[in-house]
Formats: sequence, structure tokens, C-alpha cells
Amino acid sequence: MNKQNLGWFNGLIGVIIFAGSLPATRIAVQGFSPEFLTVARAFIAAVLGLLCLLYFYKFKLKFPNYVQIKSLTIVAFGVVIGFPLFTALALQSIPSARAIVFVGLLPLCTAIFGVLRAHETPSLKFWLFASLGSSFVIGFMLFNRPDLHLSIGDIYMILAIILCGLGYAEGGQLSRVLGGWQVICWALLLTAPMMAILSIYYFPKDFSHVSMSVFLGLIYVSAFSMLIGFFFWYKGLALGGIAQVGQIQLLQPFIGFMLSAILLNESITPTMILVSFCVVICVALAKKYA
Repeated sequence: MNKQNLGWFNGLIGVIIFAGSLPATRIAVQGFSPEFLTVARAFIAAVLGLLCLLYFYKFKLKFPNYVQIKSLTIVAFGVVIGFPLFTALALQSIPSARAIVFVGLLPLCTAIFGVLRAHETPSLKFWLFASLGSSFVIGFMLFNRPDLHLSIGDIYMILAIILCGLGYAEGGQLSRVLGGWQVICWALLLTAPMMAILSIYYFPKDFSHVSMSVFLGLIYVSAFSMLIGFFFWYKGLALGGIAQVGQIQLLQPFIGFMLSAILLNESITPTMILVSFCVVICVALAKKYA
């Protein structure tokens, strides 16, 4: 398997793991506040990330340099704080199936930041199919909101996607020198002290209304969405290119819809399925012309 195909393979595994993030978040916010969920998942993941660093470095940690710390700060702002917080806020008012559709905008956003931060130069045909895939998502939004009015949940999701695209691109670039799994571990550790304090501040006073499924949702977004998924994702971006491998995210809505239907019994409309099918085609064509 060549370097680019290996990048796409790792990226696909990461996307499959990330696809469960929004359904799991939707479950978790039924028992935890968005603020607590955001800081708790980051702190739990930071503890796990520290254990990974200690194990693989044999307790002899090699700390990032000043330039890398600045880059890690951007990663943390995007994927440790921004995306988890705004998706949790969004999922209080919109179903996960609708939120998942917005993820179709993430590949284009990631590609744009890949150009701005990593100075990548994808081909014109790549941009054509990347834009076409995102246009299907925009069309879906307009079709369901003919008055062009966006709900507060929609706005939160747009902010989440922008910050996530920035965090993905910055992390993908840094992974080329620091290593994929190290990037997310150090980014989490960078925020760990603040997250520990905020976890205490937002700690629920009563757990009587918190079900086992809510706890499982927290565990998933902490261990998988916030940590393990990035091991594969950042490695994929580093090997195959940020803009190119980022297009795999167009598959995430399709996987997410199935999980929302299975886990949350949410209705999946024919329009959602059609949009997902169209973006899958765009992924294949974007890969071909990457």
C-alpha cells in the first residue's frame, strides 16, 4: 500500500470513529450540560493521552518546542474546545441527524484551511468536486429552511465546523513532524489544567437523572471521539494530504445517519439519504483528481 492510499485508509478509520460522535453527544446532553460534557470529555481524554505518552516514551517525555506549542494551541482551540462545545450546544435543540448533515461542509472547510495553514495546492478538478459535495449540503439546508432562517442550533453547528476544520488542518500539518497520535495527546494536555478546574465547576450536583446510556455517551466521546479517532485521522492527513484525505469526511453523514437511526430512533428522510449518496460520489471523484 503506497503512502497516499495508507493515508486514505487511516483517514477512513478515523471518520468511522468520528461518525459516532454526534449521536453519542446527543445521548450525553440528555443528562449532562453542554459545558460539563465539553470539559469532562477533554479532561478524561487528556488523562488517557498522558498515559499513552508515558507508556510509549517510557516515562521520558520529549516536550514540544515553542513553535509546536503555538500550533498545538490552535489544534486545542479547534478540536478540544470549539467543536465539542458548539456541537453539544447545537444538539440541545436540533436532532443529531440534522447536525450530521452539516458535517458535509467539513471537508471543504478543512481543505481551505489546508491551503491557508499547510500551503497545499489541490487541483482545479479537486476543488470542483469538493465544492459540489458541500453544495449538496447547503442545498439540503435551504430545502428544509425555505425562509432562509437558521435556528440557533444550525448556527452553533456552522461555528463548530469552522473551528473543527481549522483544528484538523493545523493538526494534520503538525503531525508531519510531531506524529499523529502525539499531536492530539499534547493538545489535550495543554488544556488539561483548565479542563480539570472547569470540570469541578460544572460538575453535576445530582446524578439521579443520569442514565447508563448517558455515561456511555460520555465515555465514547472522551475515549474515541476525543482521542483514538485522532490517532488515525491525523496520521491519514499527514500521509495523504490535508485537503485530499479531508474529503473522506463526506462519508461521515451517511454513517452517522445509520447510527442515529439505530441508537436514537431518529427518522431519516429520503432527502437525507439522497444528499448522502451524492456526497459519496463526490468523495470518489475528489480522490480520483486529488
